[in-house]
Amino acid sequence: MAYVNNLLLLAGEILLYFSVLSALFRVRHRLGIGVFYTALGALHFLETYLAAILYLQFPLGITISPGSSVLFAGKLVMLLLIYVREDAATVRQPIYGLFLGNLLMVGLVALLRFHDVVPAVPGKSPDFGFMSQTAGLMIWGTALLFIDSICIVLIYERTAAWFANRTLRICLSAAVVLSFDQLCFFAALRYFLGVPYEVLYGGWVAKMVAAAAYGLLAGAYLRWVDRDDRVPAAPVRMGDLFDTLTYRQRYEALLRQSGRDSLTGLLNRGRFDSEVPDSIRLAVAAGRPISLLVIDLDHFKAINDEKGHPVGDEVLRLIAGEIGHALRVTDHIYRYGGEEFVVLCDGLSHAQALVAGERIRSRVETTPVPQLARPVTVSIGIATSPDDGVDLTELFSVADGRLYGAKETGRNRILGRLAQRRDDAEEFVERRQPA
Repeated sequence: MAYVNNLLLLAGEILLYFSVLSALFRVRHRLGIGVFYTALGALHFLETYLAAILYLQFPLGITISPGSSVLFAGKLVMLLLIYVREDAATVRQPIYGLFLGNLLMVGLVALLRFHDVVPAVPGKSPDFGFMSQTAGLMIWGTALLFIDSICIVLIYERTAAWFANRTLRICLSAAVVLSFDQLCFFAALRYFLGVPYEVLYGGWVAKMVAAAAYGLLAGAYLRWVDRDDRVPAAPVRMGDLFDTLTYRQRYEALLRQSGRDSLTGLLNRGRFDSEVPDSIRLAVAAGRPISLLVIDLDHFKAINDEKGHPVGDEVLRLIAGEIGHALRVTDHIYRYGGEEFVVLCDGLSHAQALVAGERIRSRVETTPVPQLARPVTVSIGIATSPDDGVDLTELFSVADGRLYGAKETGRNRILGRLAQRRDDAEEFVERRQPA
């Protein structure tokens, strides 16, 4: 039947769109991200054109346009992909370019109307009315895209407290934002072109399917194709809303603070203060353990004094990366200040946190630092709810006290309820290893 053929073609279009654009995004460090942006922008006019005139009919009165369901939904998920792998300041660039290009298009169409046109091609004449309508739709659509991009980033980050699965978060974020977008963009379609109300419902159904499809594809891409999400830090400017979203900063103070440490690229103290209390509260309410690891580099002042601050900064970057590689993907690592880091491990018991701490300690100690003749070591204090406390103040106080206890007893060791010395930690880890 015709609708089966249309359905298969739509699936092929989604695969083609995502495959090509994700491939261009994957090679951005080699060819430059401008290649990806140009391809994304080249489809913008086609997206609006199809949304205005090309519709497909399915059973149950579902009428959809590939312009909205395939191209726009795909573009929104690709912008979220940019945020995940780069930052929000990078997301704003194509949106600003599209918006300014659309304004230029409106201006040029207005001037073109005053030309004395020669009918050089029989039966063909420029449809300035349709061009003006399309330009209006493109401006409205790009303004919505600006709002949609902010919302999808915020929802993606907010849902991290509820869902550990990144693919599910992408699907959910896309579904919520595309629902909002469908309502707003349909209003413009109705105003400019008088499209029927069937398009509102049909377009929403199609966008929900597209959100699921693109979310699964994006999740697979992040898991198997572009696995390294530790990007270099960049200077943060507070020029506009997208700048304030750079490096996923805290939500309650979007205009005041960025969310990534500029040296290590880790989550920063502001994110720690805004996120961790809620994470602990939710874990305690759900009755699951949550562990806090406070980590401090041993003798770091001596490194700065002997080798200089540039070497010290390089050591911090290196050790931050090694700590991250020793953790689960669901754990969160924050640079708390100076040479001190804090790791939040939701769902991790005290015994499991001790194993994680030993894994961090061992990995750091065995990581060669080219500029130093001796290995870098860390001391770690661990606290776990509910036995060590039920809020951030209590847990951090216990973990911080144990950290100083570890330093006072020789450094390069872990202190928790189950291990008071490094040897005890290693012995415990050995007992926990599978046969």
